[in-house]
Amino acid sequence: MHDAWWIELFGLGSREEENKATSFISNLQHCQMAMAMAMASSSMLSTTCSFSFPSITMCISSYNPNRSRRLALFHLLSGPFAIPQSQSLLFGVKGSELFRVGEANAAENLIQPEQNLFEWVKNDNRRFLHVVYRVGDLDKTIKFYTECLGMNLLRKRDIPEERYTNAFLGYGPEDSNFTVELTYNYGVDKYDIGNGFGHLGVVVEDAAKAVDLIKAKGGKVIKEPGPVKGGSTVTSFIQDPDGYEFELLERGLTSEPLCQVSLRVGDLDRAIVFYQKALGMQLLHRKDNPEHKNTVATMGYGPEDKNTVLELTYNYGITNYDKGNGYGQIAIGTNDVYKSAEAIKLCGGKIIREPGPLPGINTKIAVCLDPDGWKLVCITFPSI
Repeated sequence: MHDAWWIELFGLGSREEENKATSFISNLQHCQMAMAMAMASSSMLSTTCSFSFPSITMCISSYNPNRSRRLALFHLLSGPFAIPQSQSLLFGVKGSELFRVGEANAAENLIQPEQNLFEWVKNDNRRFLHVVYRVGDLDKTIKFYTECLGMNLLRKRDIPEERYTNAFLGYGPEDSNFTVELTYNYGVDKYDIGNGFGHLGVVVEDAAKAVDLIKAKGGKVIKEPGPVKGGSTVTSFIQDPDGYEFELLERGLTSEPLCQVSLRVGDLDRAIVFYQKALGMQLLHRKDNPEHKNTVATMGYGPEDKNTVLELTYNYGITNYDKGNGYGQIAIGTNDVYKSAEAIKLCGGKIIREPGPLPGINTKIAVCLDPDGWKLVCITFPSI
């Protein structure tokens, strides 16, 4: 009975990787020819042994969203006169064993680019840039954020040809601090926030004092200041004029007061793996809260007392959320949007805008959806 070998190779899909695979097949054919010549002249072979080169077929599967990686399957089929196992001895090693060694080496070599890509992601110079969401009254929201939350209006721009205006606010320059990007679309005064977006976090020196100011300005307080259960940090929850929630966290001074974005996910383990491998984040901590029937994971690019973090919340038994039409996306800085997009694809994310430059400028972006459908934008700014 003739052998058949399947070699399963991961991470193929780009033209460069397909070329590597083709080169591998060509090299394997030459190796087989050399083996045949050596075997024909070897005294170890039976004089009655006949053989031919195995036929080789190649099939690259299309992307399967249910798998985290593309598969390329190479089926090495033995021909009608293939080397019988019982007679195919070369330097005391069976032919099938030689091929199995080749299989292992080939798979390892072609998996290596994927491993190198994830290592690059982990070491890439990344940070959270801004979070985008839509508001119904831009001036009113700007007033609330500057007067009640102490943010600064960093810039504002009107795009009449596309019928929208946006404003960037935060606690420091955009090139070093996380910011909010508010978008006002002409004529739209209300949005559905849905139930998937959680909240934004802001560090304050005195939560009670901040809440008193918010009340005086007509803001809505959802939770009065008080220590978190099982801890000492004083927190409060408030709503902005459009209904977006903010958690006020009473902490010491920090260089990044806009400290947190909270999103709800349907599969926490899947989300953690995605943000670790595809986006290079660290799992800073994870906490199960059975009294609240949820589990929370905090992800980021550095300690949460100095950096903005992403808080992922899984509520027991809930796998899908209504995302509404208000929340937009989170933008993340990267040194290479092309490599970033490849890593996102390999980890089950969906690319909805292929990586490339924005019209008229050198800034490059890639837009994707995470496994829960949350929108993310990777951005590479031009070198100065």
